[in-house]
Amino acid sequence: MANQGEGGGGYRSAKSGRYVTKAYGKSHPRTTVLEAPGKSGSTGGSYRSAASGRFVTAKYGKANPKTTVRER
Repeated sequence: MANQGEGGGGYRSAKSGRYVTKAYGKSHPRTTVLEAPGKSGSTGGSYRSAASGRFVTAKYGKANPKTTVRER
């Protein structure tokens, strides 16, 4: 259910980095990120805010690990 694997898309928790169910992702929009299906890795290790979906600086990402996701 929550196990999407590589390239599956789905919701991912900013707190744990793990994939979560669709219901959990929709009910916690500030701490989850909806990933696009397909292979990731084109961002080169950037940080993205779970709340806004925008890219943030590495300094901000490291200072706010519960609300940001590191994309590799």
